[in-house]
Amino acid sequence: MRIYWIKISFTIFFLAIIIRLFYWQILKSDYLQVQAEEQHFQSVKVGAIRGNILYSDGAILASSSPSFSLYGLPKLIPQDQKTNLAYTLAKILVTSQREEIEEVAKDILDKLSKDLYWIKLSKNIDQEQKKQIESLNLSTVGFESSSIRFYPEGSSSAHMLGFVGSDAKGESTGYFGLEGFYDGELKGVAGLLKHEKDALGLPILLGSFSGREVVNGKDLTLNIDRAVQFIVEQSLKKGLELYGAKAASAAVLDPKTGAILAMASFPNYDPATFLYFPKEFYKNPLVADQYEPGSTFKVIVMSGAINEGSVSPDTKCDICGGPIQLGGFTIRTWNNKYFADTTMSDVIIHSDNTGMVFAGQRLGVDKFYEYLERFGFGQTTNIDLQDESSPNLAPKDTWREIDLATASFGQGVAMTPIQMITAVGAIANGGKFMEQHMVKKIMDEGGSFEIKPKIVREVIKESTSKIMTEMMVKAVSEGEAKWAKPKGFKIAGKTGTAQIPVA
Repeated sequence: MRIYWIKISFTIFFLAIIIRLFYWQILKSDYLQVQAEEQHFQSVKVGAIRGNILYSDGAILASSSPSFSLYGLPKLIPQDQKTNLAYTLAKILVTSQREEIEEVAKDILDKLSKDLYWIKLSKNIDQEQKKQIESLNLSTVGFESSSIRFYPEGSSSAHMLGFVGSDAKGESTGYFGLEGFYDGELKGVAGLLKHEKDALGLPILLGSFSGREVVNGKDLTLNIDRAVQFIVEQSLKKGLELYGAKAASAAVLDPKTGAILAMASFPNYDPATFLYFPKEFYKNPLVADQYEPGSTFKVIVMSGAINEGSVSPDTKCDICGGPIQLGGFTIRTWNNKYFADTTMSDVIIHSDNTGMVFAGQRLGVDKFYEYLERFGFGQTTNIDLQDESSPNLAPKDTWREIDLATASFGQGVAMTPIQMITAVGAIANGGKFMEQHMVKKIMDEGGSFEIKPKIVREVIKESTSKIMTEMMVKAVSEGEAKWAKPKGFKIAGKTGTAQIPVA
């Protein structure tokens, strides 16, 4: 009987061993393999060089310069030497007040006190700082190559460029503008070096090595014309000073291709030192801010009315002899001047609100709303800038007679400046609505990809476009702002005073 129980006991014991071996060798084999690799191998990330952003003529707007990250080997540093080492490094890394040195030294000491073989101590170290640290002949610190973003022209074109900061993981990431929109193309793919290490975490020279090659970021060539950009920026600065304005923005568009030739806004910031500027400066007002367009919007409404045959340039307004009463509201002209039986052409020349109410009523709510959508309002233009937004249009079934009337001269509807520029560009382009592009070409070591002009849709007939263009030419040469027209040029345009929309 005793032998029987001994046999049972041995059977259970060996069965338990077999089950345990099955658990570790079969069920947990992948987990154990990963743990073993972490003990025997170390992976080092090799950063890719971020791509350049270039003007249309090849001049540099944004590029990357060599930089270094400093790392330490805490377990190889004697405890009594860590404080001295932290302060020695901090004095090289910081060149200002003692308080900053204390702060940096404390941060380095905290990192050196961790129970780790390897830890990053600082990043974005320049060549001169690297040389000073190397001259100390320290065997317990080293460097990893990286790069840092720089902008040769400083704050020029800041809003369209955006900047490069750090994400939650400490990785370099593009934010706002082109840096944000094309972050995936610009940043490239980091390389990975995997090597066998000893018990102290040091590389085994004869051990196995493997890795993934670095793929540097792609370069962007913009449609931005350097000369036009300079003229726009200088003109905005003069305008700010002359009128004491808080802000100013401008963009230059080629309506035939949708290419943005210049874009600038003030106040701006320096992308290289963006942390020293208020966060509200970061967004691009031309694509992110909304406004009520005022009288500039009249050319959009008039285009729709002419395209539908609701009016013609010679159609006379029979309600323009004085202020208009609608739903308890009084609609007046901007200067309280009225022209009985004025034509639609004169309505645009004199920017007549009452004449636009007449045109809006002829067009009707349904068609009015249709043309808003055709011209791209209530939706983004999909321009290649990260921070574009679009205010929503009020639902069509909520529009009253007074809403149609005020919207006909640009009040009660909100949009972004880029939406307005794109819509007027369609009038200038024979009625064809073009896709907007900042970038002309994307280049890498394998070649280049050119972004071709793209027609999104036709919003008005070509004949309507020609009629509207001629009306806008007269508005510039015969309207109240004719004094501003440069001599020797034929210009189609429209004056307007915008208002800030509220809920």
